[in-house]
Amino acid sequence: GVGAARAGNLTFMVGGVEQEFDAAKELLTCMGSNVIYCGEVGTGQAAKICNNMLLAISMIGTAETMNLGIRF
Repeated sequence: GVGAARAGNLTFMVGGVEQEFDAAKELLTCMGSNVIYCGEVGTGQAAKICNNMLLAISMIGTAETMNLGIRF
C-alpha cells in the first residue's frame, strides 16, 4: 500500500536468475524491508497473486460475517 511504500516497508517477491536477483537485491532493499527470492522467472508474480487472493478471501469473509451479524 501507499503507507508501506512511503515508509520503505514494501515486500518484494522476485523471480528470475538468482545471480541477477542478488545484484538487484541491494536496490530493492532501499524501497522495501522484505525482499524474497521465489525461484525462476514468473514465480515472484505467482507468489504475489497467491498473496492477493488470500487477502481478498479474508476481506470477503470479514464482510460476510459482519453482514450476518447485522442481520441477526
